[in-house]
Amino acid sequence: MTIDYTEVGKRIAARRKELGLKQYQVCEMIDVNYKYLSNLETGRSAPSLELVMSLCRALDTTPDYLLTGTDRPRQTPEDISEKIKKLSDSNRQLLDGIINLMLDRQ
Repeated sequence: MTIDYTEVGKRIAARRKELGLKQYQVCEMIDVNYKYLSNLETGRSAPSLELVMSLCRALDTTPDYLLTGTDRPRQTPEDISEKIKKLSDSNRQLLDGIINLMLDRQ
């Protein structure tokens, strides 16, 4: 699957505008400079995975939407809990480590 970063940028800009946010406000939320956000919104720069996640939090959206234009329904904690119950012990430990890393980075 190839990601069209021009389209990603359009979705970032559209979502920002839907929320009534100015570029400088999003820049402050995700800790990037104005020029970089402008380059993202025009497809001249590609965001890192970490930045995609920051944008998702700031714009209250999902990586699926930003990267592909599709939006899976948000999963409830109960949905996620049911999936976790199906994991093996070793995969549950791995997931726990990933979650701890993510929490440390917030």
